Amino acid sequence: MRVVLDTNVLVSAIFFAGVPGRILEAWSEGRFEMLASVDILAEYRRVVARLERRFPSLEARPVLDLIVRECRLVEPISVLPTACDDPDDLKFLGCAAAGRASCIVSGDRALLRASGFEEIEILTPRVFTRRYL
Repeated sequence: MRVVLDTNVLVSAIFFAGVPGRILEAWSEGRFEMLASVDILAEYRRVVARLERRFPSLEARPVLDLIVRECRLVEPISVLPTACDDPDDLKFLGCAAAGRASCIVSGDRALLRASGFEEIEILTPRVFTRRYL
């Protein structure tokens, strides 16, 4: 199964564990393939760097470096702005569609409302965990 993780899910997994942490652990065990694009990886890096400054005792860079090395890099398709209320989320839809992802995991309301785009489900971390893990 191919999955795109929204930045909020990935960052929560790295810094705060919980349900998103279980998703990242499942990925590290090879239970699904993580897809990302260059733009998504850049956003992951920006947000992680900002949080590392806020929480200096947490070192997220090694986990992020592993993700960058091991995820499947996808060239996203172009997505019409009307596909999602938040233009910043179009990169996740484009990546998922190009990589033929089963779903996107996100807690972002605008992205959740875009569920069904190109037949891609957008699931909350809790629903993804219940259904697939």
